[in-house]
Amino acid sequence: MIHIVFNEPDIKVLQEAIALDETLAGEVVQIKDDYAVGPLGNIYVGEGIEARKEWWAEVLRGGDYEAKLNSNEVDDYKTAAELVGTMRRNEEEIIWIWAAQNKHDVSGYYWLLNYMKEFQGRVFILYLNNLPFINEKGNIFYPSWLQEIQPKEFLKARKLAREITLSEFEVDPDEWTKLCNENKGVRTLEGGKKLVQEDYDFYDAELKKFITPDWQKASKIIQQFLSKATHTTGDAYLLWRLKVMIAQELFDVQGKLENMKDFEVKLKGTGS
Repeated sequence: MIHIVFNEPDIKVLQEAIALDETLAGEVVQIKDDYAVGPLGNIYVGEGIEARKEWWAEVLRGGDYEAKLNSNEVDDYKTAAELVGTMRRNEEEIIWIWAAQNKHDVSGYYWLLNYMKEFQGRVFILYLNNLPFINEKGNIFYPSWLQEIQPKEFLKARKLAREITLSEFEVDPDEWTKLCNENKGVRTLEGGKKLVQEDYDFYDAELKKFITPDWQKASKIIQQFLSKATHTTGDAYLLWRLKVMIAQELFDVQGKLENMKDFEVKLKGTGS
C-alpha cells in the first residue's frame, strides 16, 4: 500500500496513524507542488513544466524560500514516474490518495490523476469532504486539512476509502484540462471537487486591508492576512504579491526588499 498526501505535516500524522493500525502499513509519499497557484498550461509536457519552474523561480527569488530554487526538493514528475514504475512492477500494489476539503489537496488530486488512470481499480480516494471528526478537546469539528485530525481519528477515516471510478477517471481529467487551458493564476474551491479560477492578483485586495498608515514588517502583514482572511494561500505567494504591489509603487517601503522580516511597509504618504 502506498499513501499519497499533499502537505508535509500530513506525513507525520498519517505515519502516527499507521503505527496504530498495521493494516495501514505502507510508504507515505508527498506530492509537493502547490497546484492551486501558478500556470497550468501544457503542464504535462516540457514547455509547460519549464514555464511553471520559471514562474516559481520568480515567486521565490529574493525571499524566505529562495534556497528551494536549487534544492531539487520539489520534483513531482519524478515522484509520479516512480509511482507508475512501482505499480507496473507489482500488480498487487495499491494506492490510497488522502485529500481534505481544500483547494491545495483537490488541485494536487487532479494533477495526479493523469498518471493513475492505467491503474483503475487499484487507486483509492479518501476525500474527507464535510466529514465530522473529534478534536483533542472531544469536540466535533470539520477539518480543512488532514494535519488537523488526530492520528486515532484516521482509523475511522480509513473506512471511507473507495475506488476512484472509471467515470471519475473520465470526467475529472476533463475538468482539469479545462482549468489548464484557461491557464489562470489562482484556484479556489467552490465545494466538493469544484475548482474555480481567478487571476494572479486575486489575493491583493484583501492583502491591502492589512497595510496601515504605520510601518509594519511584511511578516506581520502576511501573518494577519493568514489568520483573518477567508481565502488564504502560502506565505511565499503572498510575499511575492506584496513585492509586486510595491513595484507598482502602491505603498511606501523601507529596508531590504527580500525576506519578509527584512522590510517594512505602510500606506503611501502616511504616518511618520
